This record gives sequence, structure tokens and C-alpha cells, in this order.
Amino acid sequence: MSGRIASFSLVVHIALSFLILHSTIIAFPVEDQPENRARYDHYRLYRVQLETDQHVQVFQDLEAKSDSCTFYGHARQPGQQLTIMVAANKVADFEDLLVRFLVKGRVLEYNVQSRIDAEAKNVKPATVAASEFDWNHYFHLETIYAWMDELASKHFFITVISLGDSYEGRPIKGVKLSRQSGNKAIFVEGGIHAREWISPATATFILNQLITSTDPRIVELSTNYDWFFFPTVNPDGYKFSFESDRLWRKNRKPYGICRGVDLNRNFASNWGGIGSSDDPCSYDFSGSGACSEPEARALGDFIRNNAEKERIRTYIALHSYSQLLMFPFGHTPEKVANYEHLQTITDKAIAALTAVHGTPFQGGSKHETIYPSSGGSIDWAYQEAKIPVSLTFELRGPPDSTDMFILPAGQITPVGEETMAAFVAIVEEAKRLGYYD
Repeated sequence: MSGRIASFSLVVHIALSFLILHSTIIAFPVEDQPENRARYDHYRLYRVQLETDQHVQVFQDLEAKSDSCTFYGHARQPGQQLTIMVAANKVADFEDLLVRFLVKGRVLEYNVQSRIDAEAKNVKPATVAASEFDWNHYFHLETIYAWMDELASKHFFITVISLGDSYEGRPIKGVKLSRQSGNKAIFVEGGIHAREWISPATATFILNQLITSTDPRIVELSTNYDWFFFPTVNPDGYKFSFESDRLWRKNRKPYGICRGVDLNRNFASNWGGIGSSDDPCSYDFSGSGACSEPEARALGDFIRNNAEKERIRTYIALHSYSQLLMFPFGHTPEKVANYEHLQTITDKAIAALTAVHGTPFQGGSKHETIYPSSGGSIDWAYQEAKIPVSLTFELRGPPDSTDMFILPAGQITPVGEETMAAFVAIVEEAKRLGYYD
């Protein structure tokens, strides 16, 4: 009997040794492995009304202590509405909190994953040819870059340029459109927040219009102004939002146990101030210092080195969502020197935008229109780079959108059309006011 036991033990030992040494041989086939992708099955999206100081305190405490509630904005003051995504396993607790503290709220979406799954049907694979690029689908970073390369090969007035490399070593690629020398220039920033897919889509739509449109007003913009387009200034985050977490916002640089900096809080404009966080796990973490991130640093260096040389007089950042058009400042109610001019430009742009499809927008300074924030790119462009017309779009949908950042691909073209109309109005009004003299 002891001999059998010894023989059996030897067999087991050999088998285990084989499994350890050759573990890759018995690994599950790739198609059978679980996908390492964040899912939001039965996550609910709530819109709550903060009516009292107690309500504000409750939701400040909840944001600080809960890792199951994702806040889209911070609780700041009574009278504020706040959008919060609640994990499925915490829905009952959240509903109880609303009842206990008499907070009015409504469910905007009962299953966030259903929105993501529906959108995925209109995402082209990363291997699709640049010739298939359109504005009926969302596209991976690789395709956007290939499309810009193709533009440069077809048009003598298009040049591909790079701001530098991202944290993970990807080029931050864009194009310059210039049909004649001596033009003043406009810089368009897209995709600084990874999950806002409508931003790069709109940037490429407008670029395409400037290349192909026969509308006399668009031809005027394309001929008599130079344009710099960078559709995805956060390439690592954008790629991650396609491949791993649809709702990822920041870049991908690690800080301790967490990853990512909100690049639109990383610029040297009241860096680290109101509306930003020093917590690396927060969605609006401002980084370890002003322009600590390679993406923000590369963008800032380009603007600093080229604002005068290239005569950049306008800086436009594309974001979503909330249907707003805003100008500096974000960190203070203090009005900028040309506040009245910027308000006039904003009003003209909103009127032109709304006339296309009836989409309502609001406009004003960032501080008075959306929420206080620090370290933003347009504040830096205005204050430090002296670009006098610096604007931020928050594209579709409305503040209480059920789509959030998951805007259906069927809306890309109408968003592009109405935003193009706003661009025309911005440039025409800025010209009338003397900013391109």
C-alpha cells in the first residue's frame, strides 16, 4: 500500500510540476477569457435637487466617502441640481438616503450599460480604413490619425503636426490648414476628456467642412484664416475609453493606487484652486503641479511657442455635455477685460447654432455659467498666452441628458452642423470687433 501511495504522490508531483512549467499551454483560449472591460449593468443615473444647506452637506459627505456613487459635478450650494451615477448594489441605499433627507430626485436612466451597448453598434473597428471615415459612427484613435494623414496626402494646404507624446508614448497628432500666408489663426482643441467622444467627432466634422464645403461663409473661413485642429489631445485616455472603460475621463499616468489627471485642471491658471482636487482618485485631480502631465505640457509649449509666430487669435475647446458656450474665467467671478466683447461673440454664436436645429444653449463666463473650476486650458490660453477670444463649448445633450457622454452616433452630424454655424458666427463677430486686424 505504501508503495502505491508513494507512486501516486510522484505522479501528482510530476503533474503539478508540468502544469506550473507549462501553464500557458492550459490557459483558456483568448475567446473564452473574461473581457477586462468596465461594465455598468443596472447602474442608475439620478438627477437630484439640493434645496438646503443640509442637502449640500449630505452629498458632499457622500462623494467623499462612497466609491459607488460617481458625481458629475460637486455639491456646492442650495438650489443646485446634481447628476450622480449609482452602482447597482447601492441603489437601495441611495433611495433610502433620498427619503431620509427629503431630497427630490428622479431617475434619468435605469441601466447605463444599455446606453453603452447601443452605442457600440455604431463604433467602427480600429482596423477600418481611413477611406471609410464618416460622421455616422465613432472611430478609434488609430483611424482618426490615419484619416488626418490621408488628408495631408490629398491636400497641399494640410500639414500633419504633433504636439509631442502622451504619457504612454502616443503622438498627440493634429493638422494645420493654411491656404495662404499671412493669415491669423484659430486653434481647436478636442478630446481633452476621454469619454466625451462627440468632441473629436465634431472637431473632425468642422475640419472636413473647411476642406470641402462650397458655402461662401465657410470658404471665407477656410481661405482667410489658418486653422490648427487637435481632435484628441488626450490620446491615452481616448484609447482607454474605447478599449477598457467607456466613461474614463482623465489621462493614464499613475499616481499611487489610482491613475490619471484631469488635463483640464492641469494648466497654470489658478492651478490647484477651486473646482479641482488634490486626490489622485478624484475625477478632477489636478496633478502634482501645474502642467505636470506630458499632454498639458506639450499643448502649453506649442501655444506658448506659436501664439505670436502663427498669429493665433482664437482658442476653442470642445467638450460635452450641457449645451453651453463659455469664456474665461472659471475660478473667479471677476470679469475679464473684454467681457462685453466675449459675451457679444457668445450670443451671436448661440443664435447661429440654435437657428440650425433649434438646440438651446446658454452662454457666459465659465464661473457664472457651469461651475467654478481652476487650471483650465482656455483660461490659460487667455491669461498666459494672451489669446483674446478663448471659448469652451459644452456640446449636446442638455444638463439633464439621459445620454450623458454616450451621445448616439446619429447626432454627430447635426451637432457638427450647428457647431459649424457657431464657428462661422464666432469668427465673423470677432473680425467685426477687430480681433483679426
